[in-house]
Amino acid sequence: MELDSIECISSSGGIDDDEIPLHHPHIIHSQFSSSKTPNNINNINISNNDGISAIHSTTSVHELLECPVCTISMYPPIHQCHNGHTICSTCKARAHNRCPTCRQELGDIRCLALEKVAESLELPCKYSSVGCPEIFPYYSKLKHESVCNFRPYNCPYAGSECSVVGDIPYLVAHLRDDHKVDMHSGCTFNHRYVKSNPREVENATWMLTVFNCFGQCFCLHFEAFQLGTAPVYMAFLRFMGDETEARNYSYSLEVGGNGRKLTWEGTPRSIRDSHRKVRDSHDGLVIQRNMALFFSGGERKELKLRVTGRIWKEQQNPDGVACMPNLCT
Repeated sequence: MELDSIECISSSGGIDDDEIPLHHPHIIHSQFSSSKTPNNINNINISNNDGISAIHSTTSVHELLECPVCTISMYPPIHQCHNGHTICSTCKARAHNRCPTCRQELGDIRCLALEKVAESLELPCKYSSVGCPEIFPYYSKLKHESVCNFRPYNCPYAGSECSVVGDIPYLVAHLRDDHKVDMHSGCTFNHRYVKSNPREVENATWMLTVFNCFGQCFCLHFEAFQLGTAPVYMAFLRFMGDETEARNYSYSLEVGGNGRKLTWEGTPRSIRDSHRKVRDSHDGLVIQRNMALFFSGGERKELKLRVTGRIWKEQQNPDGVACMPNLCT
């Protein structure tokens, strides 16, 4: 495929009280009446100092721990107003210290009762519906979910700031339909990259191609970017899956001309690692401009690079030691 030109498409202010949507206000009036709470609690009974029940309903504890403004689970510090309406610390800052439910001043009142309830809970990962079997204490759950293997993937397209997330089949369809990425089947590739003026380089992705082999998908990136005062060209492969799966595969890239060649061999990085992280670590085939022009031949006025490569799967023997690669034909 030839490409003669490159074109890359590449706030949190305060919110007025009336602009903050309220989903389900919670009211907590006093300290938690017991120091021990069963993990499978479905009802909550929180009383004031006079022993009068403030809350006694079938409302689940999980719902009580949802911020009534953003509906995200609240973590300490959990704030409340003088009337007992709760709010998370993030929404409190956005609300200009005024309760979005009753419009009273929030102050710095902590809802210690709800924080105590949260300490006693064990909850499933929010990705349990897609396969995660783990159960965590409430305050450990958020940390796990940020690295859970079942969490959705970010779109691997690097030519724009794409915010789409999803599982691998969804992202493959998204790349094909929305980003118009070329899709190929097979584990070998041979691409030609052409640019009429190689001295004009911006931080722009030249090409992203998706390959389907061994029942998996791989993203081949080729781009130009500025390194210091001179442009360089780089090709690298990313695996559409987690890092542990990516280690089962290897790939090689080769570029050459005029009787010379450069070869790179390595393990594809997971798309969990951002495109920029992989690029900035130079984990791929890096070609300096002078070498790229030498490979291009002619009068060095036009960039013409042919990059070839292949992907193979590492086979493991019973002892767990890698042996002969399984080549895809």
